[in-house]
Amino acid sequence: MKPKIKNIPYEEFNDNEYIEKYIEELKSNGVNLVVGKLDDIINWGRSNSVWPLIFATSCCGIEFMATAAAHHDISRFGMEVTRNSPRQADLMVVAGTIVNKMAPILKRVYDQMAEPKYVIAMGGCAISGGPFKNSYNVLQGVDKVIPVDVFVPGCPPRPESLFYGLMQLQRKIKLEQFMKNSMAKFGMKEESEEENV
Repeated sequence: MKPKIKNIPYEEFNDNEYIEKYIEELKSNGVNLVVGKLDDIINWGRSNSVWPLIFATSCCGIEFMATAAAHHDISRFGMEVTRNSPRQADLMVVAGTIVNKMAPILKRVYDQMAEPKYVIAMGGCAISGGPFKNSYNVLQGVDKVIPVDVFVPGCPPRPESLFYGLMQLQRKIKLEQFMKNSMAKFGMKEESEEENV
């Protein structure tokens, strides 16, 4: 199963190894036809209506503003509804330098987001400390505090780089097994599993 994104051939995506591994893992577990189709519909809707919460602290925040402006227009990806409340967001874009004093606040905001939730680390500072590498007060990557789904490198990354990261996140969301995992969480079995017992 290869994810389809309108106007972008699958071959044009770079760094597909982790997505390929994810697909193989999903295929090996198998899925019921009805549950699989429900997953496709739900994931299509979820991937095209991601509501981001921007945790911007420095120059990467300005690049995000450029991404959301008319020239680049992030609303083409269904992400124009940027939220100010973590309870209404399902994607946190960490854009900029995070100091050690700010790390507990970042974690608290992440914990307040509703499941399923995703994180994009945008820029060198959010990924590894950037120009403040080995500084005593700067967090050396937000993945030390919260789990990160997509890293967008650059200092600061251009809007096109952020779009590429968002499309990679959309691909990841489209491959999730939302219904199957929900059924397992509530102790329900698929019909095919019940027949085998």
